[in-house]
Formats: sequence, structure tokens, C-alpha cells
Amino acid sequence: MHLMHTTTRREFIRKSLPKAGLAAAIPFLAGCSTTQTKSRSFAGSDKVALGRTGITTSRLAQGTGYNGWARSSDHTRMGKAAFETLLRHSLENGIAFIDMADLYGTHPFVRDVIKGARRDKLTLLSKIWVRKEDWVTPSGGAKAEVDRFRRELDTDVIDICLIHCATDAKWADEYARVRDELSELKQRRVVRAVGVSCHDLGALRVAATHPWTDVIFARINNRGGQDYSMDGATDAVSEVLRTARRNGKAVVGMKIFGAGKLTKPEEKDASLEYVFRNDLVDAITVGMKTPEEVDDTLMRMSALRRRIFQSPA
Repeated sequence: MHLMHTTTRREFIRKSLPKAGLAAAIPFLAGCSTTQTKSRSFAGSDKVALGRTGITTSRLAQGTGYNGWARSSDHTRMGKAAFETLLRHSLENGIAFIDMADLYGTHPFVRDVIKGARRDKLTLLSKIWVRKEDWVTPSGGAKAEVDRFRRELDTDVIDICLIHCATDAKWADEYARVRDELSELKQRRVVRAVGVSCHDLGALRVAATHPWTDVIFARINNRGGQDYSMDGATDAVSEVLRTARRNGKAVVGMKIFGAGKLTKPEEKDASLEYVFRNDLVDAITVGMKTPEEVDDTLMRMSALRRRIFQSPA
């Protein structure tokens, strides 16, 4: 069946979903446009390669950890029904990349939405919290955590698994066992790519050059500094991300909207334009909490082509 227009495709998916479930809807994600340099497109549903990982997914990821802590987040606190409505809406509109973490407690919520879906049409990313807290006692490695993640998500493979929240330049040595076990899991094809989520400029610099790192989650926006949840001045962080990209690392930008502080339309547009005009990331993750926020982010990303290249979409 050939569907000529995006609106028609989405209407078909929405009508089919209650009867056939997400398994019927997901294959249509393959119809998202594939990003090529000549297309100069920055749409959230574009399919993009993540560095040298061999993983291709949507340019925009649905974040699930807004204000996340102790296996809870604004996304889980909205309740199961609202979460499912949100995630289904994102998937229906071409977002095939789901950003999770043990910290957020969203694995079971995601599992029930993707049950029966074609796994090759989804990219599942999660993160291991490596420090002991009152809600978690880490194993010291990664095997136990990844096995649990797979049970919680009811999947054989975690596409991307990260060390969560590296806060200094010593992370690669300090968490050597975690790295080693993730590498073993990657060799066994239980995990497809490994990396680190950085919350410190020193940690980011190490990630940008370390041979172990496949994927980096990096805090980036056009404002910079702690006030906008970044690890340094915008220019300093941007230079590290350019190094990471030259080294073949996949870079996923987070805090694009300053952890919720860039709320005005012009502020969001300016930050998105800065990040993509300067080619700093492969993809971005945004913790959108409502279908309306999903639509707004997708609209702004689609408009970047005109804003950056001054050419008709």
C-alpha cells in the first residue's frame, strides 16, 4: 500500500493502532526520509547514522527522564495511560529513538507500548547508574544491570547502553569494570553500542578521544554555562563535540532547551539553529511531556532547513 502524503499515513496509523496495535504502526516508520548531505534536512523524523555504530535511527529521540531520580521522573509520574499516549504519538510521527535510564524508572512503561513492535524499527537506549544510592546498589559492572534492563523491556538487545552521569575526567578508569563488561556484552551482541552520558567538561573531553566510547550524550545549547545546564561555555563545549565527531563518535545532544529554561519560541529556535548549523550532533534527545510538545519540537526542527539555508523546504 503506497501512502502519498504524511497526513494520510498518520491518519492510517491512528485508525489502525487500536485494532492492530503498535506492531502494525511501527513499520511505517521506515518511510521516514533518510538524511543525506544534499537534502539539508533537519527534521526530527529523518533517519540518521549514529557515528560509526552501524545504528540508524531518527534524528530526534523521545526523552523519558524529565526531572528524573530514584526510578521516577515527570514521565512516570504522569501515569501509565498518559505516558503511553505520549510515546505512541511520538512513534506515530516518526520518532524511533527512545531515551531511557534505570534512574528514570521508565523501562516497564516503554515495554508495554513497544510490545509486539518490530525491533529493527526502534532504537532503545538506556543508562547504568554506577554510584550507590538509597534506591540502587550497583553490581560494579554491567552484566547484571543489562540483563535486568532486558527483562524490564522484554527485549533481547539493548541498542545503546551508557554509563550514566560522568562527573569528572577519571570516569574511564574509575568504571573500568563497567566498561569491560559492556564491551563483552557488545561482543556478544547483547548491546550494540556503548558510551557515556557526560555532566562535566573534563569527562566530555575524555569521552571525545577515548577509544572505548561509541556514543556520547552531551549537554549543549546556545547559552552555555551552569545556568543552562551545560558543562562550560558554549564555545568550549562545541569544540569538544567537534573533536568527538572527527573521531567518529556518535554525539547525541541533550539539554537543547536548557533543561526547560529556554521556553520562548525564539529561544528554542535559536538553540536548535546553533546546534545544527554548527554540525555538533548526530541526533538530539528532548524530554517532551505532551503530544503538543512533540508536535512543536518536530515543527521547529523541520523549519530549520529554511532558517539555516534560506531555501524552500
